[in-house]
Amino acid sequence: MKFPRFSALTLTSTALLLTACGGSSSTSTPVFPPGGGSTGPTWTAGVFEPASTFKSNCSSSLFQNHWLRSWSDETYLWYSEIPDQNPANFTSVLGYFDELRTSATTASGAPKDKFHFTYDTDEYNDLVNSGASAGYGARFRLIATSPPRQAVIAYVESGSPAAAAGLARGTEIIEVDGTALVDGDPAALNAGLFPNGAGEQHTFVVRDVGMTDTRSVTINSAIVTSAPVHTINSRTLSNGDTVGYMLFNTFGTSIAEDALFDGITRFSNENIDHLVLDLRYNGGGFLDISAELAYMIAGPSATNGRVYETLVFNGRTGNTNPVTGQPITPTPFHSTGQGFSVNEGTPLPTLNLDTVYVLSTSSTCSASESLINSLEGINVNVVLIGTTTCGKPYGFYGTDNCGTTYFTIQFRGENDKGFGDYSDGFSPSEGQATTGEPIDGCILTDDLNNPLGNSSEGLFAAAINHIETGSCPAAATKPQSFVNYTKPATFNEGSLLADPRIEKRLMLENSRILNHPGRQ
Repeated sequence: MKFPRFSALTLTSTALLLTACGGSSSTSTPVFPPGGGSTGPTWTAGVFEPASTFKSNCSSSLFQNHWLRSWSDETYLWYSEIPDQNPANFTSVLGYFDELRTSATTASGAPKDKFHFTYDTDEYNDLVNSGASAGYGARFRLIATSPPRQAVIAYVESGSPAAAAGLARGTEIIEVDGTALVDGDPAALNAGLFPNGAGEQHTFVVRDVGMTDTRSVTINSAIVTSAPVHTINSRTLSNGDTVGYMLFNTFGTSIAEDALFDGITRFSNENIDHLVLDLRYNGGGFLDISAELAYMIAGPSATNGRVYETLVFNGRTGNTNPVTGQPITPTPFHSTGQGFSVNEGTPLPTLNLDTVYVLSTSSTCSASESLINSLEGINVNVVLIGTTTCGKPYGFYGTDNCGTTYFTIQFRGENDKGFGDYSDGFSPSEGQATTGEPIDGCILTDDLNNPLGNSSEGLFAAAINHIETGSCPAAATKPQSFVNYTKPATFNEGSLLADPRIEKRLMLENSRILNHPGRQ
């Protein structure tokens, strides 16, 4: 995801978004706008009252629908492509919101708007402020969500219930509470894989890496805090150079700022020559934190006077941001802390690198893609190792109304060279035709059989090989197709993704946000 003060989230932990107002139900007296009748606002096709007329009036779905209609018309990036339907025809506020987006597609045939969702405001605030959510501390990779299904653990959080149960990267899920993952009831599977709260007990049959036999484990869910920097190490190569490796999983929580500060400080003190930044599971988050990381990688000489990202809105208000009402100003490469968890104004450490290796999958999204695009915009060479990224040059200001935070695409981002057209993602070119925007790199699948940060793990090994030889491995593994959530027109029969609760979790993994709850 990408937000002005942006954030993102994983299946097991956090999300990030901006909320403009605190979110609880309003008991205010109904206000009937001009043109409205005694029973509430009325609809005239093509005529829109200001969204402020209806804001925080929670007396009925009609008022909330009219707010959504006007708010979308004012701020949605492709507002002219929204069919103007009568809000009174929709008794479900969320159902009406789902209609307020474009149906256009990209050059590849993918939906142009793949990210349009809502979240309970209180739950969202908890996620973004602390990085904590109910789960086991295990990130599931959904390789196939419809029968025959397959799910494998990508990583576990240290000290989590999953770690205590001996689950690890590469562990395959066979059964959940007696239901076969491959073809069992999706509702039962989702209830176990993604618990609603802490204290739920679920039993899993799993197969560990390299084993033929299965084993059964019973785990209690808990409130787990996800570490943004999950794994970090450095090593000396055969030529004497030092390479630093960092698995960074989200820009979307406040604590990510401090985690990056500490990690880059470590690498700076070690005088590393090369950086391998593992963003394979990073769905995005706060744009300001992404701009800080870009500065820390490139340093002051490369970024001085340059633009990290310029936000492009729907153009109806010229140089004014239609969400904030403020003049549109480019986001710089931040050289100091922005106050998320590092004191505002604190100078940031730097590495002063002219090349960075980024490990990617289809879950590398939004603010992570902004980092790639913006470094390329100042001629820092990004070498992409993995598969095509998700394709989200867009972002939003998460906005609360009546206890629900809404996310609708309100801007796209362009780098210092004015480029921001990567709606089909970035693809490691390797001299081949690619789906997305080609970028220097090697096409490889995510290697789930080896530990992250280990030089034997496929993507990290390929990065080291490229550093030492300047070329990709001779026998690259065919990329495996993992699930990066984009809402389809219809779901395949038996799909785990047809559950709205799971849809929200996945959407939060792939976002960038501009605003932060409690901050403007």
